Amino acid sequence: MSARTYILLALLGCGVSLAVAHFQNFPGYLDSDYNFGGGLQLAAGKGFTEPYIWNYLDDPQTLPHPSHTYWMPLASIVTASSLWVTGHDSYSAGRIGFIVLASLVPVVTAALAYSFSRRSDLAAISGLLAVFSGYYAPFLPVTDNYAPYMVFGGLFFLVLGSSRKFAPLALGILAGLMTLARSDGMLWLGVTMLAVLWRHFRQIAAEPGQGGRRLQKARVSPQLMDSAAFQMALAGAGFLLVTGAWFWRTEALYGSLLAPGGTRLLWLNNYNETFVYPGNQLTIGHWLKQGWVPIMEARLSALRWNLLNAFAAQGDLVLVPFILVGLWSHRRDQRVVAACLVWLTLLLVMTAVFPFAGARGGFFHSGAALQTLWWAVAPLGLETAITAARARNLFTPHAFVVFRAGLVGVAILMTAAIVALRVVRGWGEGEQYYPAQEAFLRQSGIRPGEVVMVRNPPGFFIMTGQPAIVVPYGDSSSILAAATRYGANYLIIEAAGAVGPIKTVYDDAQSTTFQFLGEVNGARIFQIAR
Repeated sequence: MSARTYILLALLGCGVSLAVAHFQNFPGYLDSDYNFGGGLQLAAGKGFTEPYIWNYLDDPQTLPHPSHTYWMPLASIVTASSLWVTGHDSYSAGRIGFIVLASLVPVVTAALAYSFSRRSDLAAISGLLAVFSGYYAPFLPVTDNYAPYMVFGGLFFLVLGSSRKFAPLALGILAGLMTLARSDGMLWLGVTMLAVLWRHFRQIAAEPGQGGRRLQKARVSPQLMDSAAFQMALAGAGFLLVTGAWFWRTEALYGSLLAPGGTRLLWLNNYNETFVYPGNQLTIGHWLKQGWVPIMEARLSALRWNLLNAFAAQGDLVLVPFILVGLWSHRRDQRVVAACLVWLTLLLVMTAVFPFAGARGGFFHSGAALQTLWWAVAPLGLETAITAARARNLFTPHAFVVFRAGLVGVAILMTAAIVALRVVRGWGEGEQYYPAQEAFLRQSGIRPGEVVMVRNPPGFFIMTGQPAIVVPYGDSSSILAAATRYGANYLIIEAAGAVGPIKTVYDDAQSTTFQFLGEVNGARIFQIAR
């Protein structure tokens, strides 16, 4: 691959991301809002703290609250770095780092594809599939971990294919960066350790006189095992080099390496229980009380959604058969084995363990780390399929050119359609209305710094500057209890958030506890009387 091709792919990737970003004037959804808000706090010198609470899983004590006790901090760090470099605190400034990373996704994909085939033409096609990334296109320029996860995942597979002595150190560092992006990044450290062991067992099997595959009878040399231990230690050192300070912070805050809220997600009966107050009511007893039929139904539903995600988003619909052929053609490649193992593990975890988070985007998000490899092998699968068809005289010699162009053309059309529907027609989940709602509150007497209870606290903060806590999923007593504890005097319930018992409060304009003040853009605003 020539440097010129890589530069062209980077420019194309940057151009597509900038075109998408043109229609995204604010982060657009809770995760991205949260990451941008965290970046604002860091850039302002306030450290890892946040003037909002978006869930009660870790039993937050007060505002401001220690940040990133649920989501990991990398996206906020990238945001803060962008804000610091530019000297501005706008959303446009905060997402510069993500646009740069999005520009690198096609470059890393093409390099990975070239490492498989050593063919520049196929590698360029893989790079173009990454430029026109289908369902991922709306999310690459925003302040979220999609672009970082793709870049680190692609680099991970590139290094995994290397035989250099210090490759495990690089893999450990990449696994650490992926863990700082998402907690499931720790899975990649496990992959690194398995890859080291696999490589050394293959060396054992290849030693003269060891009996080929009969490893159970092989005499393992101490030097070889020492080498394996050394390589695993290198990987662990690289991982801790990146993550050590973060785990130390979590240990200092909670007395454990992981925040306590994450384990409570195991006991959800539905997704909205992510926002229950207090969070300690999520226990195994609470989970079992619903019965086994709802438990299994939730997991079957998650399986359906995750498989649909795999087909439509990760496989870009038309790429699925070519990805499968490409994987099968390279099934002995360590990177393909690792990718399939990770994908199956993620599918299992996001279906059986975290079905609600997985079905609502967790599997889509985690799978971004594998996306560069899928794009890398898809043209290889296409080439294999056409070669087999040519051998039976089913296609002319020009079929290769036609099908390659068709593959890229479909990717372009799909990306354009998805961006038009998902971004151009309307970006966001209601954040654009928060300034008008805050202006109404000012007219009603709210003071700067007063806490507001709202559906999306990070979004409300970055759009208005007001501290906020999330409307808990529960009845009026739960809402009142949370408001009393954290000092919230105003309640905003959006129509989209009026679900379950919250709808009773939304519909009751005569309540004396929640005094109805008015309605702005479909959101009903109440003053909380205590």
